[in-house]
Amino acid sequence: MAVSGFEGFEKRLELHFFGDDPETFPLGLRKIDFESIQQVLEAVQCTVVSAVGNSYFDAYVLSESSLFVYPTKIIIKTCGTTQLLKSIDPMIHFAHHLGLTLCSCRYTRGSFIFPKSQPFPHSSFKDEVTYLEDTIPSNLCYRKASIMPSKSSSHSWHVFTANDGSHNHSHMPYDNDIFTIEICMTELDPILARKFFRRDGDGKTGDSAGKEMTELTGINEINPNALICDFAFDPCGYSMNGMDGDWYSTIHVTPEDGFSYASFECVGSINDDIVHALRKVVQIFRPGTMSISTTWNEYNNEMLTKMAKAVEPLGLKCRSCVMDQFPAEANVVFQTFTARRKTTKIKS
Repeated sequence: MAVSGFEGFEKRLELHFFGDDPETFPLGLRKIDFESIQQVLEAVQCTVVSAVGNSYFDAYVLSESSLFVYPTKIIIKTCGTTQLLKSIDPMIHFAHHLGLTLCSCRYTRGSFIFPKSQPFPHSSFKDEVTYLEDTIPSNLCYRKASIMPSKSSSHSWHVFTANDGSHNHSHMPYDNDIFTIEICMTELDPILARKFFRRDGDGKTGDSAGKEMTELTGINEINPNALICDFAFDPCGYSMNGMDGDWYSTIHVTPEDGFSYASFECVGSINDDIVHALRKVVQIFRPGTMSISTTWNEYNNEMLTKMAKAVEPLGLKCRSCVMDQFPAEANVVFQTFTARRKTTKIKS
């Protein structure tokens, strides 16, 4: 293992299931008991530090990122040197006992800051794809792996999708105006990043310190309607999950100088003010480099342009934008942004 700082870039896994038992369907995966959830996370090498639920889903803050459990969908994001893909087998096992069958798998991640520190199967995207191909059931026959490039060497987007093709419209949350947005930010403003450090001997719990950071930084203003479950790590670092009806949002921060990183993810609608959320996130972290991955059914150039223009007054310029299509799955648009270069006028 290479000596390195903490890996902020998350690995993200989204699994969808279907079932025919009407008695099981209302709760579905939410019927999995906490001990079994812990077994899944033990395989990944992380633990639950805080949790909250509503009538739609359960949200867990993890020692390394987040877990969301819906009746027929599970989303796990983990950072550091966790082995996220090792959660697939136990999740399929527990879902099977509830009469649920895997029908879709989506794995995404950015470019690791410390790739040589990652254990197998995350040692390379090739290894990850091989592991996924060997682990997921053969009925998920519509498969594609893609690395979406950018003009920034530190940001590229890795995507693997697999789908059985027959349950696409019944399980996918991506209506034409609904999307999932994943924002990855590096080179955070060091003064703003200091807000995610705890004072020595502050005597606070992770929950109370997390709430203080949420209010101090303005994270609670991104979506004022959201119920927030937050946690501050010692000596530094922060995670939060937000719940707004059946929509989730999540933020994770690694604030250390030299490898600072923050992420924001949410489900949104083009009818909502995603521009407000995007601007607020950028104001909170002031990143030097940022990428935005948007997953939706239909390409919406007007929305992408609106997002790019929203952060221009904050000093970020869109440097690249690529789109990729995935069989029986939603499309992905990957944008990268860097801070505008300051130009010096030379007097003649």
